[in-house]
Amino acid sequence: MQHGDPLERETRARLTALGFAPAEATALADHFLAAERSGRAGHGLARVSWLEGWPQLPLGQPRQVSAEPGYERWDGEGALGYLVLEAIVAAQVASPPARARLVVAERAFPTGMLGHWTRRLAEAGLVAVCTATSPPRLGHPDGGPKLAGTNPLSIAIPSAAGPPLVADVSMANHTYGEVLAGLVREEELAPFGGEQAYKAFALAVGLQLLVEALTAAEGYGAVLLLARPERDPLPAFRELAAGVRLPGERR
Repeated sequence: MQHGDPLERETRARLTALGFAPAEATALADHFLAAERSGRAGHGLARVSWLEGWPQLPLGQPRQVSAEPGYERWDGEGALGYLVLEAIVAAQVASPPARARLVVAERAFPTGMLGHWTRRLAEAGLVAVCTATSPPRLGHPDGGPKLAGTNPLSIAIPSAAGPPLVADVSMANHTYGEVLAGLVREEELAPFGGEQAYKAFALAVGLQLLVEALTAAEGYGAVLLLARPERDPLPAFRELAAGVRLPGERR
């Protein structure tokens, strides 16, 4: 992205006016504009308007509260979830694991387009898997109370011979961002899959409880697994795909 772009300057100015430091405003603008470019309007500039409507924005600073070989835990400490993952991803790129590392982020919401974070890790040569929780918006396909968030899952695989593969899938038929963008109504949110929606519901519940089991503090959070790859399977897979657009490829 060209940092002289008028839309980016306007977006950063709006975010700075909300109280975010310049580096934070730039990180948020990069995220929202990347979402717009990829056609994910629900994670794009509609989020700036959403933040402008908050009566009090979380302006804290995330901190690492535990660091062991192969494991880290971070606390959002009142920071916006995007900026919690920004700090975590920057730290992983600066100091990648010797083999693998599990990173738990507690009190981190909203976390945005998870593929934005796993892509950066894959571009740094790391395999990355990330999930995050949100307010309960999905019920069982047969009815009943809302039990789980839309709980996305993103997987990114690096390659030395081209861009990474980045899968990023919500467990719902729509994201809540699409509700914020006015594209769907909140009551339309449901596990994806039609008659097979029980599968997405099972994944949503599993991811929800995975995050809740690994976070020490109540609230929404994220879990990130990253590892150094043993080989590069993407060139052979792309050859097999014969030109089919793969997950995460730029439009």
